[in-house]
Amino acid sequence: MSTLLKSRWAVLAGFAIAALLLFVVAPAALSPFRLDLLGKYLCYAMVAVGIGLAWGRGGMLTLGQGVFFGIGAYLMAMHLKLADAGPGGTPDFMALISSDGVPGWWEPFRSGIVTIIAILVLPALVAGLLGLATFRRRVKGAYFAILSQALAAAFAILLIGNPTSTGGSTGLNNFRGFFGFNLYDPVNRQMLFFIASGVLLAMVALARQLMLSRYGELLVACRDAEERVRFLGYDPANVKTVAYMIAAFMAGIAGALFVPIVGIVSPNDVGIVPSIGFLIGVAIGGRTTLLGPVLGAIAVAWAGTTLSETIPSGWTYLQGFLFMLVIAFLPGGLASLGGAWSGLRTRLRKPPPPSPTPVDPAELTGVNV
Repeated sequence: MSTLLKSRWAVLAGFAIAALLLFVVAPAALSPFRLDLLGKYLCYAMVAVGIGLAWGRGGMLTLGQGVFFGIGAYLMAMHLKLADAGPGGTPDFMALISSDGVPGWWEPFRSGIVTIIAILVLPALVAGLLGLATFRRRVKGAYFAILSQALAAAFAILLIGNPTSTGGSTGLNNFRGFFGFNLYDPVNRQMLFFIASGVLLAMVALARQLMLSRYGELLVACRDAEERVRFLGYDPANVKTVAYMIAAFMAGIAGALFVPIVGIVSPNDVGIVPSIGFLIGVAIGGRTTLLGPVLGAIAVAWAGTTLSETIPSGWTYLQGFLFMLVIAFLPGGLASLGGAWSGLRTRLRKPPPPSPTPVDPAELTGVNV
């Protein structure tokens, strides 16, 4: 069996095992509450897949993915609130705050089809405009990171400053239905988990195809030698913008699924802190690998939920310490531990070099020094 065929079978086996764990083992082993938590972590993992592509392959330190996550989340939340209010109805929080009725820009999202199209298109469109505006001016590195982080802060401030339209600091919550399905029914909540699982597997498959494609090689080249790519006739701005748009596309879908699974979205879920949290999970898992960002995001989210219950004041510091530890001593993330361990075992098993054979002084007779 050829190496290529073995590799394909290994990939198929990996996806089959992941599907078995998500669709069979998790629903059977976890309580409904824990299954909802895992669904929430899967949404974070979707964001991590896009960050792994943009940062790990493209070298773009994306500190503002909370913006695109928030766009998808608020679009879905708007539709769910309008659907709960009924045809022509006003969402409950608007009726309590103001008597002006539903804003005109909310009305199109009464339609489920319009909402889905907007979730798929709007985050990627915003990322495309931002990417072209920055990358064509050759903004990169720390400057791009600061710019994207400032965008996340501005987005959160915008949401807080418009309570009549976005719910302000409390956000949007108390959703009763999801495209006709009752969200209080455990069967429907399990259906949401299955949807999130399938979407995550599809995103991982898409990311793998992109990484192995010619575009993936070109993206790595832009990360490592941007000037050479430009010399060869390619525009690095276009290459990086596409990756940035794909990452935003994945984050928008993740945000849209986050809303019915968790039941709330607020500025606290889309600002600077969650954007940095997305990045920490990717860094800890291994940003240059395929599964590292996914496993890292799930592990960090699980640790945050578990440890914050016991050490609520110390989890933030521990999270920052882990991030610094990985960046300083393990740049490849936890995914690189396997390679490091294999290299250590190889060096330990390697026999020591033979000692030099002693030379008989008699053999040196007649040798001119």
